[in-house]
Amino acid sequence: MTERSDTTVVLIGIFRLAKAAALIALGVAALLGGARSFGDALSSAVDRLGLAWAQHLLDRGLERLFALPPRAIREIGVACLAYATIFTVEGIGLVLRRHWAEWVTVVVTSSFVPFELYELVRHPTVGKALFLAVNVVIVIYLVARIVRRRRAH
Repeated sequence: MTERSDTTVVLIGIFRLAKAAALIALGVAALLGGARSFGDALSSAVDRLGLAWAQHLLDRGLERLFALPPRAIREIGVACLAYATIFTVEGIGLVLRRHWAEWVTVVVTSSFVPFELYELVRHPTVGKALFLAVNVVIVIYLVARIVRRRRAH
């Protein structure tokens, strides 16, 4: 494999670790602070990422979030931390250029594609389309890399 393709795998790993960090922050905020803290963490992330175009969507989502019972918010927090664990394992493995991490990333990412596609068709947004496209490109890239490596052996 070339150095360039290794760099791409490392960048995918860093992307996974960034997603894990965001999910950890959201999960902790949901578990420790409830809806208000979770909402503040989301709003802060939108501001820091320069996603002003998403502010009205966030506001609508926060209204719904604040209507949830505390138990549902705790469940969201636990789900965020569970997904963060998966993304952390993927990210570390990819940054360390472990072949098993490529497989894990392909399986996990492709397993979400049908749900992302369903959600995109049901409630289309540019953000959803972008995330779906990025995930599909990652899966295609890693599958092609795995196939090339197998053919080389």
